Amino acid sequence: MNELCDLKVHINGHHTLLLHQSVMCAFSGRLRTMVTQEKKKRKTSRAESLSVKLADFPGGGEGFELVARFCYNNGRVPLCPSNLPLLHCAAVFLEMTEEVCTCNLLTQAEAFVDGLYYWTWADVLAAVKSCEPFAAAADASGLLERLISALFSKITANPETPVAAGAVGTPNRSSSSCSSSPDTLGFGRSSSTKTPESMKPCFAREWWFDDMTSLCPQTIEKAMRVLGCYGIENKNLILTRFLLHYLRAATRRPALCREGGGGLAGLADTAVHGVALVGGTAFSCRGLFWVLRIVSAVGLSKECRHKLERLMGLMLDQATLDDLLVSGDDGGVYDVNLVMRLVRVFVGSEEEADLPSQRMRKVGRLVDKYLGEISPDHGLRVSKFLAVAESLPDSARECYDGVYRALDIYLESHPTLTIEERTTLCRCLNYEKLTLEACKDLAKNRRIPPGIAVQALASQQSKLQIRPAAAAAKGTGGGRPDPSQTPRKIIVSGSRARSVDLDAMDEKELLKLNLQKMQNRVVELERACKEMRGQMSKMAKGGRPSSSFGAAACHQTGGRGLPRLC
Repeated sequence: MNELCDLKVHINGHHTLLLHQSVMCAFSGRLRTMVTQEKKKRKTSRAESLSVKLADFPGGGEGFELVARFCYNNGRVPLCPSNLPLLHCAAVFLEMTEEVCTCNLLTQAEAFVDGLYYWTWADVLAAVKSCEPFAAAADASGLLERLISALFSKITANPETPVAAGAVGTPNRSSSSCSSSPDTLGFGRSSSTKTPESMKPCFAREWWFDDMTSLCPQTIEKAMRVLGCYGIENKNLILTRFLLHYLRAATRRPALCREGGGGLAGLADTAVHGVALVGGTAFSCRGLFWVLRIVSAVGLSKECRHKLERLMGLMLDQATLDDLLVSGDDGGVYDVNLVMRLVRVFVGSEEEADLPSQRMRKVGRLVDKYLGEISPDHGLRVSKFLAVAESLPDSARECYDGVYRALDIYLESHPTLTIEERTTLCRCLNYEKLTLEACKDLAKNRRIPPGIAVQALASQQSKLQIRPAAAAAKGTGGGRPDPSQTPRKIIVSGSRARSVDLDAMDEKELLKLNLQKMQNRVVELERACKEMRGQMSKMAKGGRPSSSFGAAACHQTGGRGLPRLC
């Protein structure tokens, strides 16, 4: 074989083929030039064995072998959609043009490409897929763009089903259409300008969505550029929905995520630009949270994240608790920072309106539920809990019972908090907006610092002092009062006699009693601390504690030797 073959071709540093100079140079202008130059270097015109190197050859050794078969078969090779891209790019690379030989490989490949609009959907998709190993060469020759244009022409020719038989997959016949930009290639054929309600969560898809997920991110990016819908130029809702479907499929293929790299992040930005353009007209609040989960998994620029979060924040009153429970990535179970950013956007938009609204109170109830859900998280710091609780203005809550319940759960889940930290946590409570039942529970709650309980009871007492006067003012007026409706009253002596409602007096007396109990508890705690310091001092000097204190201490602490204060 070495005696017969006089041309050694090294392809991409990995493959070597032994061929005949006369056969290969008869069709390839590039090889003819390289052989001529090699002969000049050796200063000979004799037919002797020469060696040439080809770098970045499309398709590698397998592709060159296919070209060699064409040359050895006197310029004939079976062409099909799957091998066309390889033969076309190889013909361009090797300069297999009409100037070298009539009816050369490039001419035949171009003639075959001219009929691609008669190919089936599966044929065009297979041709696009086969370009991926040598995408740069296919793109440089213009072939990839022509194939992508043909691909989307198949879609727009009939937006509900594949055009010809043999299409990949089972078509998903969807009667829903989406509004889109008429200046985009073929995507102005919508039968309705209003997005159906069923599409708002963004789960509906066209028949071609699944087929296109077989393409790599770089090919999809090229397709978006060909259609003029890449980056901020994306104004097409159908393509936006396709990108979200593609990114969702990519998150289920770790290998694709690793290989896609920046390509996937660029597609995520493109999708977000499209979502932001249509906003709440095509995506519900839940749909936007779904979008955020998808694009965050593949990477997203700060600008696009800010744009998406602002859109979500403006619709926060439509969110549910499940929507807010986004997984955290900073050591916590949930992404609390995200929720705070969304609340900040919502509050800012409502403050601009300068009118109290039901929307604000609805968000207030939602945030209270969220606080209760995240409170058991051991990674949730005191400062983060307070930040969420205080992210809303006081007017957003008619009642603070929800905040108190969340606070109690947090204290129970974090038993090692100091009294200073527990006191700091309680600053998020508005005692005057606690119900009487919640205030009673707070007064008996041993996890609440005694001083806080006294403040809460005092606030309730001052609030009830206004009730008798208000009730009396409401009952005054002309006409004789109905004895059945007249409240029970007594005359209280003092510096000035006054009439007091007995029902109100019952509540006041109960609050006074609770307040007195709390004050007595503080005194008892101070006395216990004083006694314990004395006992600790004796123990430090080597003395033994008195038998009565020791027995009491063991009884209170289960034999550990120190009394439990609270």
